[in-house]
Amino acid sequence: MYKIYLLISFICLLFPKSGTSQTTKLQASLFEGILLAGYTDHGAYINCTGPAVKYILKKASIMAGLLPSLKIKEDRVQAGAARNSLLTPTLGFGLTGCYKHLVVQLPAFYSAKTSTTDGKWKLGVGVGYKF
Repeated sequence: MYKIYLLISFICLLFPKSGTSQTTKLQASLFEGILLAGYTDHGAYINCTGPAVKYILKKASIMAGLLPSLKIKEDRVQAGAARNSLLTPTLGFGLTGCYKHLVVQLPAFYSAKTSTTDGKWKLGVGVGYKF
């Protein structure tokens, strides 16, 4: 996990923010002020955008980065088996598109192994608001 943080930090150093943001097309960001809700793997999630690389258009932007999230999912298990928590903090990654204040996201989250399913990467979709 620390390798991902080192990679994002290195990318942030390569693309520093400057005073001429109107001409910059590609820049790194640590936080964007975006709050989202969405659906993945028969459950919901709430997240904000974390470290990302952003491509800026006139009124829109596309970001690829990490997504600190809170997954909300009831674990389906056999009777008598241990259950996972309903609320689970997790880290995903994916694409986030912004147009003015409207945000659409395509995240990927890892669902841990349970007593009935193997661990797999699951895709999702979400919408949100940019403050």
